[in-house]
Amino acid sequence: MNILLLGSGGREHAFAWKIKQSPLCGRLFIAPGNAGTAALGTNLPVNPNDFPAVAAAALQHQIDLVLVGPEEPLVLGIRDYFLANPELANIPLIGPSREAAQLEGSKGYAKVFMQEMGIPTAAYREFAPDTLQEGLSYLASHPLPVVLKADGLAAGKGVVICQNREEAQTELEAMLNGKFGEASRRVVVEAFLSGTEFSVFVLTDGKSYKILPVAKDYKRIGEGDTGLNTGGMGAVSPVPFANDAMMQKVETRIIQPTLEGIKRRGLDYKGVIFLGLIEVNGDPFVIEYNCRMGDPETEVVLPRMKSDLLELLAALPEGRLDEMTLEEDARAAATVVLVSGGYPGDYEKGKAISGLDQVDGSLVFHSGTRTGETGGLLTNGGRVLAITSYGKDLKEALEKSNANAGRIHFEGNYFRRDIGYAF
Repeated sequence: MNILLLGSGGREHAFAWKIKQSPLCGRLFIAPGNAGTAALGTNLPVNPNDFPAVAAAALQHQIDLVLVGPEEPLVLGIRDYFLANPELANIPLIGPSREAAQLEGSKGYAKVFMQEMGIPTAAYREFAPDTLQEGLSYLASHPLPVVLKADGLAAGKGVVICQNREEAQTELEAMLNGKFGEASRRVVVEAFLSGTEFSVFVLTDGKSYKILPVAKDYKRIGEGDTGLNTGGMGAVSPVPFANDAMMQKVETRIIQPTLEGIKRRGLDYKGVIFLGLIEVNGDPFVIEYNCRMGDPETEVVLPRMKSDLLELLAALPEGRLDEMTLEEDARAAATVVLVSGGYPGDYEKGKAISGLDQVDGSLVFHSGTRTGETGGLLTNGGRVLAITSYGKDLKEALEKSNANAGRIHFEGNYFRRDIGYAF
């Protein structure tokens, strides 16, 4: 099979690494990819949001399966685009339709869906510019803290936790006035849930499902979970409190009703459902849906999959997922992300990276890298590299990742040394 993988981050490098291990994999193309994926396949200078360019690449390289890494092409309707084009309709594309992707693309859509299906989530109200005054009045008596979420995609920046009512009212007004562009033209106001977050990934063909290894990521820039939110500073798998009893609740209260809702609405969903969950007093609640794998969770989830990922993906378009088995590696996995100085604020690119030849016993997934004109490796993003290690337990895996992260250098580099030590 010839595979076209869309995306350029650590998630896509991990996908490329796993897919390349499959005996089913013929030629692997990554669009646009990064310096890490270039060692596993052929990078193509194609923007995943440029559907005609993606289509041309799929036809030119005789692609047998397209895997979409990031959320934006899915929310914009790349699956619908392929199905509507007679030349592309017979090329399986892994990912939900545009409407199904609204589970991630619209917080309001997801909330209505969960309410309809009785799925546990935080209480909420939704406001638009014409209901601003109603929203301000609502916030005047809302328990604190309170969570404000831009309805649409805001590159991970559209969620604000407010500690006082004045701040919440100011933030609501700013968001509805376009702080996050079109993404915040509608705002979901949620009750704050106190607990521990974790990530559950479900592979589905729209009928049956398989649960991938459970993970937990760490989004704050500073140690001790302090400072600004980032795209993710590290992740671990498994998650100690996500035991059999907890996962039974997740299946019966969240996964199965979600699949039932997808069927009831007639949604075309062949891909990954990412459940962003929080454990509150022993019970799971949904914080958010995503319509793709997470990053950096993918960098610990895929290494813990012993099964052939490509075989599983190939079964989705044919509705054969129930015939497949998914086996997990018993070892723990931990990833530590090296980021550019200044991230998640302003940072510089093009810094020379050294020390990769000193890494011993860990996987290195590239997130924001490129090859320089003279062949050296350079930084090309805020999150630069993800160092993933196995261990008999999380402690051993984390010690390896931290040790190897310390062997890699570029100007201003930083990583958290406490990933995995707090649940």
